[in-house]
Amino acid sequence: MSETITIKKYPNRRLYDTSQSQYVNLDYIKQLILDHKDFEIVDSKSGEDLTKSILLQIISEQETSDEQSLLTNSLLKQLIRFYGGDMQVFVRQYLEQSLANFLKQQDVVQGMMKNLVDATPMGMFGKMMEQNMDAWSKFTQAPKDKDSDK
Repeated sequence: MSETITIKKYPNRRLYDTSQSQYVNLDYIKQLILDHKDFEIVDSKSGEDLTKSILLQIISEQETSDEQSLLTNSLLKQLIRFYGGDMQVFVRQYLEQSLANFLKQQDVVQGMMKNLVDATPMGMFGKMMEQNMDAWSKFTQAPKDKDSDK
């Protein structure tokens, strides 16, 4: 089980990773997310959890480019309609479960694609070459038999 990284946010808006003893930026936080690292961001004075606001800031920066945007105006309007309503909790659970299932399916499809590529003639040829190179490396690195030199 990995340890939770604590990042402190100071009044000057700087972020400090206490596990690395260094100041960090939003790109660093994004990389923690991509690396599946567990972290929390807290206010340096009050200890208040600021993780959500920093995550929203990262999303907001990503959403400025229409080419990379995930959240369309229509989707954002639909989400806003659920705030404060009876279905808010259910929508949150549905979105979390849907994204988790999507990621699982993506892993399955990527595994199937890798197997498909490996099964092509070029993939099999590449595997054979790799095995031959491994065998050759083992052969050339094997200790010489003293009796064979006589």
